Amino acid sequence: MGQDLTGKVAYVTGAGRGIGRATALELAKNGVHVGLIARTQSSLEEVAEEARQFGVNASIGVADISNAEEVERAVDSLIQELGAADILINNAGMSTRGSFLEIEPEDWRKTIEVNVFGTYYVTRAVLPKMIEKNQGDIINISSSNGLKGTAGATAYSASKFAVQGMTEALMQEVRRNNIRVSTLNPSLVATELVFGDELEDTDKEKYMQPEDLAEYMVAQLKLHPRIFIKSSLQWATNPF
Repeated sequence: MGQDLTGKVAYVTGAGRGIGRATALELAKNGVHVGLIARTQSSLEEVAEEARQFGVNASIGVADISNAEEVERAVDSLIQELGAADILINNAGMSTRGSFLEIEPEDWRKTIEVNVFGTYYVTRAVLPKMIEKNQGDIINISSSNGLKGTAGATAYSASKFAVQGMTEALMQEVRRNNIRVSTLNPSLVATELVFGDELEDTDKEKYMQPEDLAEYMVAQLKLHPRIFIKSSLQWATNPF
């Protein structure tokens, strides 16, 4: 038998839209109280209201995850309002596209700050309480670009490769605390991050939807605590 998620507490970053929003709502549908972290308060409030329709508690923490102090304030607020996290979904990220010489150094740096340091800051704020509880789940949303570099995505690929290494090392450290740490590595997902302004003109059914990844994560979280999936790669079946 797997485990029931009802009554657990999950924090989700990048929860205002896309994969983060879909994941927060899928967790809420399964009885999980959700703490929502992102930069835009209005988007978070909308998602929180949707989540509450499933009869769970939902709280928001406004933060730019590349700012350690903002992250700590947001997590402290969520701990006070919801309780410590049983589940952390590190989803927030940014993508910088362009050839190696086209991407400006400040944009390259910002990609690393958000995708790598942001994941580190949030995990660092949440992990001590998981260790105290002697259990927990951390899922880091990486990318197929974190397993194989792609032309035109040097900053993004570099950041996601870093997430892979950080995740695997942390997994080895905290598995003895019954904390499962894993990466998801989707290819193209129909989100604004991937398609930008062209999303509305895209045949989205050809690609994975945020809801597909949300369902996958919830199924993974329901696995018996003695087993976990260290890393997985998600592809659209027929995007051609």
